[in-house]
Order: sequence, then structure tokens, then C-alpha cells
Amino acid sequence: MDSSPEHQHPDQPPIERMARLRPPQQWLVLVALSLLFAGALELAALPAALLIGPMMAAILAGTNGATVRVPRLLFGSAQAVVGCLVANSISVDIFPVFYAEWALFFGTVVATLTASSLLGWLISRWRILPGTTAVWGSSPGAATAMVLMAGAFGADQRLVAFMQYLRVIFVSMTAALVAKMWVDTSGVEVPPIVWFPPIDPVAFAATIGVAVVGGLLGKLLRLPSPFFLGTFILGAVVHLGFGVPMQLPPWLLAVSYAMVGWSIGLNFTRPILRHAARALPQIVASIVALIAFCGGMAFVISRVLGIDPLTAYLATSPGGMDSVAIIAAAAQNVDISFVMALQSARFLVVLLIGPSVAKLVARNVKD
Repeated sequence: MDSSPEHQHPDQPPIERMARLRPPQQWLVLVALSLLFAGALELAALPAALLIGPMMAAILAGTNGATVRVPRLLFGSAQAVVGCLVANSISVDIFPVFYAEWALFFGTVVATLTASSLLGWLISRWRILPGTTAVWGSSPGAATAMVLMAGAFGADQRLVAFMQYLRVIFVSMTAALVAKMWVDTSGVEVPPIVWFPPIDPVAFAATIGVAVVGGLLGKLLRLPSPFFLGTFILGAVVHLGFGVPMQLPPWLLAVSYAMVGWSIGLNFTRPILRHAARALPQIVASIVALIAFCGGMAFVISRVLGIDPLTAYLATSPGGMDSVAIIAAAAQNVDISFVMALQSARFLVVLLIGPSVAKLVARNVKD
């Protein structure tokens, strides 16, 4: 039978379009689309554009038959760089903040985890998404780590990524709205990004060293999401314990975000995208409910402690610690120590009890 495009079955989507291209051509198309999407999202002032843009491009390529994949070593390296970013974002200032407000932090973490677990349980119970996928997708931890850990515990990584990064988009847009409503940004000019700053040999070498050693330690200790977690833990020890500075130039972060986005997006197929689209209304409703819940807590924290609303919102936001770090670093007048202290507390609690909660929910759903 002739399988040329002119004689394809009418019900057969043109998924071979990307597959007909040679790998170098596929990469060229993917890079071009990524630049286009990331540029558009940057113009729209959407934080995490360098992560979400490439992921959108990869989903488009993947659902059109792209056969290329990001090498595992490069994907692991990208996760390690994000681990360095998060570790470098934490300062010693978070410890007195955490000590002074431990009761507030504990209450906020427990309330957020309870709300997200309930939403995940409902989505699983109503058979909107399979198995524990909804639990991991609703989990308010580091988005990248949650996606990677979900695969180790039997959830569908693609759908988890769809939920996690859709929430990143919603949280980012809400953060921009909160900034416009409560923070006086008039006259504030965002400094242009210096993509290729002068390299500090010591700080950059420390970054590379932490990424390599942290990733290897994560693998040796068999941590879930080993490259991210291993680097994050080692980076935090080196940065906080020894005061070693790390340098993460924008070009390195951009490449790393692209690797993470491509790795997830290229695994999407038309059936999985259709499944995600069918569940979209319920997923969006759960995201909005969780954001509203966290926004309510942020409002109370802002009033009680006198903290500016954007700081309170980012601290409680369920967008994932890596994406919140990106947003907080780009925002003006944000107390990043308070944000990262609360985010770190919730992140660690999610990592400790996340697998147990997912298994418990799975058992209840089956019952």
C-alpha cells in the first residue's frame, strides 16, 4: 500500500511530519519553535518562559512524530543546574525566619498538603486521571522533582508534567496579577538580561563541581530525582555551610530549562494530549481551587505579619520551588529568604511523605 502523504488514510493524523525529517533537522525545528515560544512568553512578561516555551515546542514536535530525545546525561545535567539554582537561592537568613515563624510555617505546610492531597484524591476517585497521577500532579512541591519522582512510583510522568507545569503557568500569571494589584511597580524598569556576563572562575567552577559531585552522590545514594536532589542538598551544604558562592549565568540556565522542557514535552503523543485535553476542565478547576486556597493563606499571612503581598503569595504559592525561585529572582521587592524558607519547608515535607500519601490515596481509590 502506498504510504505517501497523498494516500494516507483520512483518519490518520499527519504525525509523520516531524518523523520524515532527519534528526538534525528535527532539532533545528525544535530549537526554532522553542525560541519563538519562549520569546513570545517573555514579551508577555510570563516568568518561567524559558522553561515553558521549550516544553510547549516539544509537545508540538512530539505530537507530530518527532523521534529525537534529549540524551539522559544532558537531562541529568540540566536537573543538576536547577538544583544549584535552588540551593544558591537559599541564604542563611532563612534560618532565623524559620525559627521565628515555625508555627506559621508548619500550619501553612500542613494546610497546603491537605488541600492538594484532597484535590488529587478527588480527581483520582472520579477516574479523571489514572492511578496516582493526579496525586503527584497536585503535589505542591518542586515541579521538576515531582515529575521525575512520579515516574519512579508508577504515575504517568507526562500527565503529571502537564498538571505541574500548567499550574506553573497559572501561578506565574497570578503572581503577575498580584504584583500589579498590591506592589507599586510604576517607574520600575526591569534591567535587561546580560546573557553572557563575565565568568567568575571560582564561583563558576564551584557550580560545575557541585553539579557533578551532587549528581553522582544522588545516584550513589539512590535518591529519587537524584541529579536534582543530590545537587540541591550538596549545594545547600556548600553554599550555606562554607559560604561558597555559585555563579549561574543566564545562558546556562536557559539551556538547562530548555533541556528539562524538551525532555518532558517530547514524550507527549496525540493520545496522551487528547486524554489531557479531556481532563483539562477538571485539572484547571483543581489548580484554581488550590491557588485560591493558598492565596487566602497568603492574604492572612500578609495581614498578620505585615509582609508585602507578593512575598506572601510566592511563599505559599503551589507552583513548585524551582519555578518560584525563578519568579522570585525576577520580581522586585520580594523577601526571597522568607519565600524560600517556606517553600523549602514544604518541599522537604512533600519529599518525605509524598510517596506514602500517593500510595495511601491509590489504596483508597481502589477501595
